[in-house]
Amino acid sequence: MVATKDNERQQSGITDEALILRVGDGDRTAYKILMDRHLRMNLAFATRLLGNPHEAEDVMQEAFVRVWKHAANWDPSRKTRFTTWFYRVVMNLCLDVKRKRRPSVDLSEATEVEGDEQAADGLLEEKQRAERVAEALDKLPERQRSAVILCYLQGKSNKEAAEILEVSVNALEALLVRGRRKLAEILSKEKGDLLEETG
Repeated sequence: MVATKDNERQQSGITDEALILRVGDGDRTAYKILMDRHLRMNLAFATRLLGNPHEAEDVMQEAFVRVWKHAANWDPSRKTRFTTWFYRVVMNLCLDVKRKRRPSVDLSEATEVEGDEQAADGLLEEKQRAERVAEALDKLPERQRSAVILCYLQGKSNKEAAEILEVSVNALEALLVRGRRKLAEILSKEKGDLLEETG
């Protein structure tokens, strides 16, 4: 057990590309390091794309299965970084899931709030606002939604997001402009509809 921990510490300075080559040779420690490095961020990405943490976990499981299965085919001469390739795998798996289902609200995420009524109202408003934004994001075309999530929620640079989406930086920036504009329209319309209902 101690030897494994020492191995992991030594390998933690190795690039993802070197690790994927080792995974291709059957190195389970390298595989675990890749999982430790990429699971949390990509799980958040998948959850945002899908709006369902259970489906996102399934996607991540499948994505890492693909890493294991396809690691032996990794071409070290390719210019694509592992992180870019892996984001693309996760995104494509999410798109497959979305094609197979209609959007739904996950009631398991609802939480009970006890205690101070004012605090409960604030939490409820915050949750409703987050749900409205998530629903508005879900109404965007796939490419716009992915661009917005990658840049604004995942913190990717325009260059990184463009590589993941396999478009030019200019095309990505156009997706972001259209995505922001569409989001603003959707949220503004929903706000107007809400005022009409309560007015």
